[in-house]
Order: sequence, then structure tokens, then C-alpha cells
Amino acid sequence: MSFLKGIINNVFVKNIVIAIVVITLAIAATFVSLNVYTNHGEYYPVPDFKGLTEDQFSELIKEKGFRYNIIDSAHVDGYFPGAVIEQIPAPGSMVKENRNIHFTIKAIAPEQVQIPNLIDYSLRNAKVILESYGLVVGELIYVPSEYRNLVIQQLYKGKPVEPGKVVLKGSVIDLHIGKGLSTERTNVPDLQALTLSEAQDYTVSVSLNIGAAIYDESVTTAEDSLAAVIWQQQPAGESGARIPLGASIDVWLSVDTAKINY
Repeated sequence: MSFLKGIINNVFVKNIVIAIVVITLAIAATFVSLNVYTNHGEYYPVPDFKGLTEDQFSELIKEKGFRYNIIDSAHVDGYFPGAVIEQIPAPGSMVKENRNIHFTIKAIAPEQVQIPNLIDYSLRNAKVILESYGLVVGELIYVPSEYRNLVIQQLYKGKPVEPGKVVLKGSVIDLHIGKGLSTERTNVPDLQALTLSEAQDYTVSVSLNIGAAIYDESVTTAEDSLAAVIWQQQPAGESGARIPLGASIDVWLSVDTAKINY
């Protein structure tokens, strides 16, 4: 008994016991604090932020207890400038609170491209080159030349333009095309039931142009103008008329398909 009392009264032993108690309490406190910090291992689904601008998604980020970084921008059709086009982690991923969400947004500044050199290329090759640059084939103007169907000159906003000029992506480039030394003519295509965009693509493919595009009273919005179809054209497609290469066809458009005379 006296031996046991001696151990208890020993200062060294007391210090060891105190140290063990302190370490045990510290470890327990650490585990408790970690559980609190990590919300006891709780995970939350990542919302779908695609299509939202920073003004819109920043509030949602705060509500969900996340953080965010904008890591890149790109030019993508179908989104407003500044809108999210990609996110990491993906929508629906389960993450902890305070997680960083990384965003790629649509570039705010319009994309610009250089006009390529189209001179002496065939019309078919020139169209492919322009499309690869994100440019649009505009009016085809046939001019006398011994080199038939070759690009003689390229124009931007009605004026000759040198290769390398920087313009907005989607700009229209008109072309002077050699028509040879003959006065070649072609049949008038029937454009009924085509949208304006479809008609423009088709007429370019047969070396013609769309002239005036006239919308009726049924077309009241931008969406209507995209959906409207041709119900009348001049010259008419079924007339059997032949017109010179590069000539224009005027078209009338409506969203009322009952107007089309099949």
C-alpha cells in the first residue's frame, strides 16, 4: 500500500499522467474540429450553371456555399457573351462545401479572322476556304474572263479587299467570278418551301444569287424570319426560263405555308 502511495505521490509519474490526459484531449478536440470543418462529411450536388452569366451564377454559388474561378473563354455559338459554356465539376457531381467550381465562358469580344487569299481559286474551293475561316459567301458577280469559274476579285462591304485584312467572323465576302468568253445561262431553280438560308446556299451552288427578300405580315419576330419559307419568287421556278450565271432571284417569304403553290 505504501508502495502504491509512493507512486501516486511521485512527481514524475504525475507529469506523465497529466501529459497523457492533455494529449488525449487534444486529439479528441482535433477530431471534433475536423468534423465541424467538413460538415461531418456531407456532400452537395453541383448545379448546372451552363448558359448563366457571372451576375446570375455568382449568387447561386454563394447560396450553395461554393467558390468559383473563370479559367478560360471561347467563341461558341448559341450562348450569350459571358455565359458559362463548360464547368468542372460537371452538373450533378457530389462535392463538399467550399469547393471551387471552374468555369469556361463565351468570350465577350467578337471573334475576328483574317480574310484568306481566294484569287485564282475555283468557286467551289473558294467557298470551302471561306467556310473554314468562318466567313460567308456573299454575292457572286460574274465578269468576262477567259478563266471560267475562277475568283477574279474578292470584296468586303462592296469594296476590293486584300488577303489578311482582319474582320469579324461571319462577315460576308462577295466574289467576282470569271464567266469565260461565253454568255452561259442556267435554268431558274424552284425555291418554294425553302428558308432564306437554304435558298441562299442552293442558289450559290448553281452560280446564282438571292436578290430582294420580302417578308409578309405574318413575319413579326426574328424567330419568324428564320422560320419563314419562300412562297413566291421572280423569275418563277416552273417557268422554264434561263438566266445568266450570277443573276439574282427575288423571293417572298411567309410563315403561312398555305401560301405555297405546290
